[in-house]
Formats: sequence, structure tokens, C-alpha cells
Amino acid sequence: MTTLNPDLANTHAARALLRCKTLSAISQMQGGIHREYLSKEHQACNKIVGQWMNDADMQTWQDEVGNLWGSLRSSNPNAKRLIIGSHLDTVPNAGAYDGILGVMLAIELAALAKQLNLDLPFHLDVVGFCDEEGTRFATTLIGSKALANEFNPSWLAITDTQGMSMRQAMLDFGLQPDDFAKAALNPDEILAYWEAHIEQGPVLESVDQALGVVTAIAGAKRAMITLTGHSGHAGTTPMNLRQDSVTAAAELVIAIEKLANDCKNGEVATVGQVHVRPGATNVIAGKTTISLDARAQSDNDLADLISNIESTAEKIAKQRNLTIQWQWTHAAEAVQCDSYIQALFSQACTLNQENSPFLASGAGHDAMAIAPICPIGMLFIRSPGGISHHPAEAVIDEDVTKALNVMFSALVLQANKSSKD
Repeated sequence: MTTLNPDLANTHAARALLRCKTLSAISQMQGGIHREYLSKEHQACNKIVGQWMNDADMQTWQDEVGNLWGSLRSSNPNAKRLIIGSHLDTVPNAGAYDGILGVMLAIELAALAKQLNLDLPFHLDVVGFCDEEGTRFATTLIGSKALANEFNPSWLAITDTQGMSMRQAMLDFGLQPDDFAKAALNPDEILAYWEAHIEQGPVLESVDQALGVVTAIAGAKRAMITLTGHSGHAGTTPMNLRQDSVTAAAELVIAIEKLANDCKNGEVATVGQVHVRPGATNVIAGKTTISLDARAQSDNDLADLISNIESTAEKIAKQRNLTIQWQWTHAAEAVQCDSYIQALFSQACTLNQENSPFLASGAGHDAMAIAPICPIGMLFIRSPGGISHHPAEAVIDEDVTKALNVMFSALVLQANKSSKD
């Protein structure tokens, strides 16, 4: 059996959606969804999701940094671990599905495996990551990085907007902060990591497909670029004698757009912030700072794009007699999804009559933090309107059923392969 009975698939997909709705009520804001790392809402969420894991006959536990785990054990105690999951935290004023749907679908897979008496040659582990968004301590992927032994002890001193340190928040949550290293996994015990996630973009909708197989998670670099000239009186300074930083910034913004448009491999670049000083109507802008977010599916493509932007910016500054300063604020390498898992998901899509395209992820995910310790794969689910990180975030019920069907088929195919290996 490599595909699900339609009624069974519909029932379990509907339960996954209902559980997303249930969790949306666990929020630290009125009239919206917001669930931060180490909050009482995080604790409440882990408690109820842990009960759902127990209902699926999984062994459950919470690790040393607050990730929630459930495990459907193989009859072979020495079997490897197939980990499926996503995150349970949210941004402020979030939607109900980003991350959460992936965890709910993973629980349904475990429930189906138990219900159908599948003899899995691996342990099926479901993880609900504690912090992917980084909204509380401005450090993303805390939970998944801990599994990859990439938890930085200096993070414990970071404080939130209320002045509480991560160390104290962990203590209040019931964790022992200095035990973070115990959350790290042994790579030799892991078969792979799979993650189902809403696309958070418009590509699948544009090609009228419910699902997509992810090829890579884009690398990203972010910077604040400051152009400094000279403030002056708007009425008395001739145009040819000005050192106007905001006109240079405007020229650079247009140039960045053109440079990204001219790329051939899906690279993107965004200027999302412009800060002009002194910011008066009748004063020439002496200093302007713009943000830069550049992303690409390969590190070489990203490096080329950044290099072109840097040289163009330097040229603009020189021509306008300005100085330029770069403050790099974030860097993440591109991550390639495992080719075997891509083929496996594609085969599972075909078995379920889904003509699912291959596409890259422009957003970061927990899978990229897990990639250093095991093969990773991701399945995207269509996002109507491309909307995410917003209350209007949505999914199509039939798409969720299709995703469950495909993940189940992939599970059976993987079990057949692992039994032969």
C-alpha cells in the first residue's frame, strides 16, 4: 500500500487543520496570533501538542532548549531516526499555518502509521521546534540549531524587549540553560529530516499547483548601507554644488533592482528601509541609510550579486562625492535539499497524480539548520495570494489532503527502501 484511502486521508487532513485552528487560540496578543519562545503560551502549546502525540501512541518529551518531541518506535531498537517536523512559534499577528501545519501533518502521519500497522524499519520522530522565527531574542532557528550542536552559549545573555535574558526565561520555563548541549543529536542515528511547509510565496499559485518539491533554501545576506554627504539649505545651495545623500540612495535603490533583475538564477534583492537625516523638508539630506536583503539559491550567485551591488554603490558614492559605509547584519549560506529526497517526494507526487514542480525556497526554514547533520527534504503547500506572516495567511483544504497523501506515500516508499538496505 503506497497511497491512502481517500476518506482516511480527508479525515486526518481535516483533523490537522482543526488542530491548527485550536493552536491559533493560544496567543499572547488579543485579536491575533503571537506565540514566542519560552512564553507561557509556548508552554501551553507544547502541552496540548504533546497530548496529541500521545494520542498517536508516540513517546513524548521536551528537550533541553524547549523543542517538543514525539516518537513512534520501530520494532528494531537500533533503527535510525526519520525526523519530520517544523516549528510551533509564530511572529506577532501571524497566520495559523506557518510551521504549525507541518507539525500537525507529521503527527497525522504517525497516527496513520500506527492505525495501519505499518512495520517501519526506522523510528518515526516528530519535532515541534521551539523557536524558528526569532521574534523574542532576535536570534532565529534556536531550536533547530541546538539539534545541530550550533547553539551559541552567548545567546543566554541576550535580553528581550522587557529586559529578561534568555537564561532567566529558560529557568522560568523549567529548563536548565547550561544543559543546552544535551539537545544536540548524533548524526549517525539520523536517517533524514523532512518538513512540509506552506510556500509563503506566489509561485505554486501562479502555476495552479497544490504542492511543490523544494530544491534549495536560499542563502541570504543583509546590510545597512549609509551614504554620507553634506546637509545644506534647500534654497541657497546650487544643484551642482550639493552632496545629497538621498538622491544617491534613490539611484542605488533603482540600481539594486536592476542588478537583481538581470540575474539568471532567481536571485532577488530588496531595499525595505530608508532612513533620511536630518529629515527636514527644507534641508538637503546629509546622511541616508538603506537596508539591503539579497538572496540566492547558490552561494556563488549570491556572492556575485553582492559584489555587483557593492561596486555599483561605490561608483555612485564617488560620482556624487559621498562616503559610504556598510554594516553587515546577517549572513546565511544556501542549503541544497538532498537529491534522493527530492526524487522520493517527486515519485510520491506522481503516485498521487500531482504534477508538482520543483522550486526553491526564498525564506529560511528549520531544515537549513538541520542540513549539516543529515539529508533534508521539504514539500511546499500552496499559499493563496502568496500571503504569510499575516492574519490573512491561508491554505486550501484539498491541498492539505494532497500534502498528507504525498507525505504518506513518501513514508511507505522510504520504508520499502530502508527494509532492503
